[in-house]
Amino acid sequence: MNRPTGTDLVRDHTVYACVMGSRAFGLATDGSDTDRRGVFLAPTALFWRFEKPPTHVDGPAREQFSWELERFCELALRANPNVLECLHSPLVEEVTDTGRELLALREAFLSRQVHTTFAGYALGQHKKLETDVRRYGTPRWKHAMHLLRLLTSCRDLLRTGTLTLDVGEQRGPLLAVKRGEVSWQDVESRMDRLAREVDEAAGRTPLPAEPDRRRVEDFLFRVRRASALAQESQSAPS
Repeated sequence: MNRPTGTDLVRDHTVYACVMGSRAFGLATDGSDTDRRGVFLAPTALFWRFEKPPTHVDGPAREQFSWELERFCELALRANPNVLECLHSPLVEEVTDTGRELLALREAFLSRQVHTTFAGYALGQHKKLETDVRRYGTPRWKHAMHLLRLLTSCRDLLRTGTLTLDVGEQRGPLLAVKRGEVSWQDVESRMDRLAREVDEAAGRTPLPAEPDRRRVEDFLFRVRRASALAQESQSAPS
């Protein structure tokens, strides 16, 4: 079996691809990029070599990034915000039968761990914004907008057990932040309020304490086995 490049894996073995960023969040404007994210399933036979297939591939298109299925599942089980949001994009561009199985597992990845990961990421971004204000007198308003969006999304996820990406009626107020039409004091006050609401929601969330690792592992085993059997069938003499 010839060793495929990362580009080959994305081109020939993608099981799920979607659009993320502002377009998925309902925050796109005329100048917005199109951020594409995907998941590819490396053929099982590649893992039997010393040099393993890549866990992720940057490209080949501009603003495109893909994960190998196992790595994607590992990150989702750890409640990685970017990965979990990919599973809930309203803008799906490609999906195979394996991709549909992956999407059917969305709830299996969700757990109370999102409180730690989402809030921790938000705290780190907030500190960066504060550094910008100290150095330059103003934050990066686009980053401030997305931090407000993330906190709102986390709060609602903890309250309802459902992750929703589109900001809906908050589009106008959030874009006003992006344009710098809201004072940093007001934006920071809103961030602090949302952070408190996130903590309060975590105390009574319907989400389970842990993700369903066994269900995800069974899925990975089945798709790896199917890939190996398919390769064996193709290699068998006719």
